[in-house]
Amino acid sequence: MSSNIVEITQENAQQVLIDGSHQQLVMVDFWADWCAPCKSLMPVLEKLAGEYQDQLVLAKVNADEQQMLAAQFGVRSLPTVMLLKDGQPVDGFMGAQPESAVREMLEKYLPNAWDLALAQARTLMAETQFGTALPLLKQALEDSGQQADIALAYAECLLELNRCEEAQAVLDTIKLADQDAQYQQLKAQLTLKQEASRSPEVEALEQQFKEDPENLELAYQLGVQYSQNGHQREALETLLAILRKNIGFKDGAARTAYMDILATLGKGDPLAVEYQRKVYTLLY
Repeated sequence: MSSNIVEITQENAQQVLIDGSHQQLVMVDFWADWCAPCKSLMPVLEKLAGEYQDQLVLAKVNADEQQMLAAQFGVRSLPTVMLLKDGQPVDGFMGAQPESAVREMLEKYLPNAWDLALAQARTLMAETQFGTALPLLKQALEDSGQQADIALAYAECLLELNRCEEAQAVLDTIKLADQDAQYQQLKAQLTLKQEASRSPEVEALEQQFKEDPENLELAYQLGVQYSQNGHQREALETLLAILRKNIGFKDGAARTAYMDILATLGKGDPLAVEYQRKVYTLLY
């Protein structure tokens, strides 16, 4: 039996049904040995409990053995299934139901995939594992249809990685109604980081390159400086432009610098994935 399927007794009822429902959703199944519909429903509930092991507890109450408990919950017929959340019944049904109906009921109350990913990413960010959190947040943002709290977490993660240009793009998508205190804080952090990251060397090279845009040596130096100052997207774009003109520029130094940035970002990083595709198209 799965660890999230529990037989309820008088001794554990308070802990599992009431206290436990403040931590995760509890599905209570009131059943009895003599009840044929109970026996047809139970495998359905156990299957669903197995699918949602980290989000759901299936609490099985033998109504014949726990008559007082069944009476406390107002059970009038078997099977009766109740959903408990924060110590209170929030939904339920009587009689056997098809799996599809039970699943539909559960999905109203279970956290969805992107909120679970957001929680996982926040744990990683608290442990300063920003590079690992980033692809989780990007996928969650796409899956959720640009949910504002996920977008803000994604922007925060980008800022921690000094990816100011990308953080700016994400913050620009936040609607006015969602521009809360966290948004304002992130905007302020972005401004400070942008001001701090524009080194005199970068600004001087940008000016020289603007005056001589065909100079690949200047472009290479600028790309390297971008990378050293945390502007990885700008670095990759600058180096890619060199590779498009001369794949073997500087005895392969531009290509090596480009691949080094991708390696530093890591395989799952959304920026790395984007620019891996671009260089793959160019090389092959």
